Amino acid sequence: MLLKARSKLMMISEHGDERGYLTVIEGNKTIPFEIKRVFYIYGTKEGIRRGFHAHYKTKQALIALSGSCTIHLDNLERKDEIKLDCPTKILILEPNDWHEMYDFSVDCVLLVLASHLYDAEDYIRDYELFKSLHT
Repeated sequence: MLLKARSKLMMISEHGDERGYLTVIEGNKTIPFEIKRVFYIYGTKEGIRRGFHAHYKTKQALIALSGSCTIHLDNLERKDEIKLDCPTKILILEPNDWHEMYDFSVDCVLLVLASHLYDAEDYIRDYELFKSLHT
């Protein structure tokens, strides 16, 4: 049985003037975990869905740096659809949330900050297994 921590949407501060904007992200401060891996998703074609997994231990912070996309969350107690559409909106994704990303705008750049290094064994890619671990 996996813990049922709830993924949450948060806003971070931006600093700006006539020159433009600056937003700061710090591990264990702005983001509630140490950042060990960074990757980004871009160039996703229209109609494509990505993700289709949960994790055993990895937490993630998802930020649409440019454009927008929608994140489907499912922890079997609730299902949510979160639209990421500005670089100050961050989805803190808990490991126990099955997630799918879709409805990518053509200019979407989705930044992902992860609490753990890549480990194929950390991924739950079978929805039936995911359900059995949550009951």
